[in-house]
Amino acid sequence: MGGRGRVSGLCAGRPEGTRPPRCSRSSWARSIGIVTYSLVAFDPDSGECGVAVQSHWFSVGGLVSWAEPGVGAVATQANVEVAYGPRGLAAMRGGRSAPEALTALIAEDPHAVTRQVAMVDARGGVAAHTGSACMPFAGQEVGHHHSCQANIMRNETVWGAMSEAYLGAAGPMADRLLAALDAGERAGGDLRGKQSAAIVVVPASGEAWERVVELRVEDHADPLVELRRLVRLKEAYLLAAEGDELSGRGDSEAAARRYVEAWELAEDNDELGFWAALSFIHLGQAERGTPLLRDAVARHAGWAELLDRLGEDDLPSVPEARRHLAEQG
Repeated sequence: MGGRGRVSGLCAGRPEGTRPPRCSRSSWARSIGIVTYSLVAFDPDSGECGVAVQSHWFSVGGLVSWAEPGVGAVATQANVEVAYGPRGLAAMRGGRSAPEALTALIAEDPHAVTRQVAMVDARGGVAAHTGSACMPFAGQEVGHHHSCQANIMRNETVWGAMSEAYLGAAGPMADRLLAALDAGERAGGDLRGKQSAAIVVVPASGEAWERVVELRVEDHADPLVELRRLVRLKEAYLLAAEGDELSGRGDSEAAARRYVEAWELAEDNDELGFWAALSFIHLGQAERGTPLLRDAVARHAGWAELLDRLGEDDLPSVPEARRHLAEQG
């Protein structure tokens, strides 16, 4: 990308005195221009790390967002070198702080002036780099345990607005990351518009594959609205999973309440509606459960067949649900 970006914050440009490093042709071929805005963050209360991004680019999450439990998070964009993600995580996993890891990777990159990268480690260290050749408006805001960065924005207020929104938001990390993305869009967002978005939040510890949430919107007219819907649906399915666990323990009353709570977060979801219907009936609220069950069956006959396959061990309300459905038939 040509042009010069407006740069603020840490690690702007390549450190003086460093040698141009080796760069293979295959590495250069992997470099793709990603016009986007993103943020990385660490939550000192939960120990979680996260990264969120929106762009006018197809499937941006698979390129920009990287995170690992107990290690940190990386956002790599502009003339993106995807390898900053896994290599940054490897460096932090090996004991380097986010500033140390980013400084080392920039020093090894002959095209650092075209990159925009941010990293946060699981101890709260944070660093960002906006190369001087990133196309304006481009810049970053490095704040307390987080960094917001953007390139080819409509104006130079985007990253500051994101940082302010993140710091002012409450709730789980996913909600605060989404608040920051929304603020970036309100401030002007990507010069070209919007297409895809992604969010990843990892726990304070665990296996490399463990996630609090990892969702992507690959191609959508309003990706942030869709991403919020998916985050809410994820929360609903987590409640349903708690219901499954409680049911497995034999606590059908608590399980039924969880299934109902899950459906209340996503009332247009047939899967959650089916289990909520059985749960309402189990809780003595057949007047709510029966219409819900009938609606699910009307939309897809497979739910009636599933009801026939279930037994009282799944939910004690199954025989009663069959009777109510037959009466309504």
